[in-house]
Amino acid sequence: MNHQPFEDWLLNDKKLSDAEKRELNAHLQGCPRCAAISKTGFALRAARVISPAPGFAQRFETRLSAQKIVERRRRLWGMFLLILTGMGLSGWFAAPYLYAFLSAPVDWITAGFGYLLFAVTSIFTVIEATSILLNVIPNLIPSYVWMVFASATAGLGLLWTVSIWRFSKTPQGAAS
Repeated sequence: MNHQPFEDWLLNDKKLSDAEKRELNAHLQGCPRCAAISKTGFALRAARVISPAPGFAQRFETRLSAQKIVERRRRLWGMFLLILTGMGLSGWFAAPYLYAFLSAPVDWITAGFGYLLFAVTSIFTVIEATSILLNVIPNLIPSYVWMVFASATAGLGLLWTVSIWRFSKTPQGAAS
């Protein structure tokens, strides 16, 4: 059963035409869910609104500002404690490594240069291997395979875009 237009009519307090009113009344006769929504809306519209006690807004604002100050202070202390604990634990675990690092500077200087040279030569090797592969691979694969690959990639991209679009659409109204 499709409840969507009836829920919209009931929840939005929309002015209905005579045909819509007849259709809504016929639906309310057979649908307990929409009838409950209608009764709830009627009860809410019929309820008397009570004005707050004098000074309510001022008391509320005062209490809210005091609560914000307490919360800000609690967050500040929590952050301070978290940072202090993190620094203490980091120092505790790093102390042996720092002692070894600072006690023998020749060892770490030579190790640093060794790692730097290894990184630089590795980067140059990867660049050289990549350029060789990029020069060889296009000649090994026929052009029609590249066209099929490009078409398949475009089709998968389109499929992905459509699926994201469909999944991101949010349904309107209440779920059945």
